[in-house]
Amino acid sequence: MSFFAELDQQYIDGEWRPGSGSWDIIDFNPYNGEKLASIAVATADEVDQAYRAAERAQSTWAATNPYARRQILERALRVVEDREEEITEAIIAELGGTRLKAAFELRQAKELLREAVQLTLHPEGRILPSPVDGTENRLHRVPVGVVGVISPFNFPFLLSLKAVAPALALGNAVVLKPHQNTPICGGSLVAKVFEDAGLPAGLLNVVITDIAEIDDALIEHPIPKVISFSGSDRVGRHVAVVCAKNFKRSVLDLGGNSALIVLADADIDNAVEAAVFSRYAYQGPVCMAANRILLDRAVEQEFTEKFVAKVRTLTVGDPADPKTVVGPLISSQQADAVGALVDETVEAGATALVRGTVDGNLVTPTVLTDLAPDSPVLTQEILGPVAILLAFDSVDEAVRIANDTRCGLSGSIHTGDVERGVRVARRINTAMLHVNDGTGHDEPVVPFGGEKYSGPEWMNTDGLVDAFTTRKWISVQHGRSSFPF
Repeated sequence: MSFFAELDQQYIDGEWRPGSGSWDIIDFNPYNGEKLASIAVATADEVDQAYRAAERAQSTWAATNPYARRQILERALRVVEDREEEITEAIIAELGGTRLKAAFELRQAKELLREAVQLTLHPEGRILPSPVDGTENRLHRVPVGVVGVISPFNFPFLLSLKAVAPALALGNAVVLKPHQNTPICGGSLVAKVFEDAGLPAGLLNVVITDIAEIDDALIEHPIPKVISFSGSDRVGRHVAVVCAKNFKRSVLDLGGNSALIVLADADIDNAVEAAVFSRYAYQGPVCMAANRILLDRAVEQEFTEKFVAKVRTLTVGDPADPKTVVGPLISSQQADAVGALVDETVEAGATALVRGTVDGNLVTPTVLTDLAPDSPVLTQEILGPVAILLAFDSVDEAVRIANDTRCGLSGSIHTGDVERGVRVARRINTAMLHVNDGTGHDEPVVPFGGEKYSGPEWMNTDGLVDAFTTRKWISVQHGRSSFPF
C-alpha cells in the first residue's frame, strides 16, 4: 500500500530517514500476510539523536504562547478528520482491526485531540500565603521537558496520541517508540499528522526499533524526565524499576482482568449484549475487556443460553468486511498462545460451551465454564476471544471473585437497582466500574486509571497535567527579610 510506503522510516528532528540498524522490522497484515512495510531499525545512537533534538526544541516550545500551541493541536484534529478513511484502512490492514474497531479508535482519537486543544490553557499558577512578612509564594506549573512514550499494538493510533498530544499541548517535546507490530499506525502516522499540522521540527520524534536493538536506552537516557508506557504489567514493572533507578517519573497504563457481574434482578438481554461486546471487541486483546463474567446462580442458565447463542452469531474473518466482528489476532504467536491456553484449561476440567479454533492468526470465539476455583486462567489477562462464565451464590461471593486478581482496571455490574449496583461497585478493588453497561469506557473528560498491577496513575483531564508538568515554587520578598546572623 502506498500509504505504508510513504511512512516506512524513522522521524527524527523533522526529517524522514532510514534507521541505521543492521536488520529490519517487517510490518505484516495479520489477516492475509501481505508485507506492508520494511523498516530498518533505529539504533541506540538514533534514540540519542531523537532525545537531543527534542531537548533542543523544547525550551522554545515551552515559551510559546499557549494559544499558538492550541492552533497546532486544532490543525492536527483537522488532519485526522480529513484523512479519516485513509487512517481507517491503515488500522484494518496493520492491526487486523474491524471497521467497527477502527471507527471506535478514530472517534476516541478525535475526542482526545479536542480535549488536548483545551489542555493547552489548563495549567494554572497559585499564590500561597507565607508566615514571613512581605513574602509572596508563587507556585507555577511548568512542562517536565522531554517525555518518552512507548505505545502498544492494540489501539496504537489512539494510545500513542493519548500521551503525545497532551504532552505537546502542555509544552513538552516527545520521543515516541511504537510497538514493533504496529510501527505505522502507532508511530509514523502520528508523526505525519503533527508534521502536516505544522508542529516545529524536533518536538515529536519517532524511533521504530526493538529492545533487542536498543535494550533500555529509551528509558535510561538522561534527557527524558517522564516515561509513558502502555502495555503488559510484566513490561510495565520493568519500566517502573528502570525509571525509579534513574529518578524518572513513570506513567503506566497496564493490563486488566475485568469482571462483569450479573445480579439476579438484571436485565438479562442487556447484560448479554454488554458482555459479548465487552469480551469480543477487537478479538479480545483489550485492557478493559471482560475476562470473567460472573452470574448469579438464579440467572445462570438463562444468561448462558442467550450468551452462547449470541456468540455463535459473531462473524469471524476478513476485517475489511463490514460484517466481520472478530478479525485476526496481531500475530501467529499470540494466536497459538490463546489456543494453547484454551487447551490447557479444558484438559484441566473446564467445559467448553463454545470451542474456538485457530487458523493462522484467526481465532474463533471460545466460551468456558466449570473452571476450578484455583484455575490459573482466572487470574490472568486473556489476549484473545475467550470468555469465562462463573456462577456465584451471593453478592459477597461475587465481590470476592471479582477482587481475586492482581489487576484493577475496569468492570461492570448489571442490576435492576442502580444504587445497589453502586454499592457493589464500591466494594470492588477496581478503579473504574460501570453500572448496567460494558467494561470498555474511556472518556477524555473523565479520569482514567487503575489499581494494583493495572497501573496506579490516573490520566485524562487533571491527571494529564499531573503526568506531564511539574511544580516550580518562586518566592518574592517585597520587603526585607530578617536573618539570625
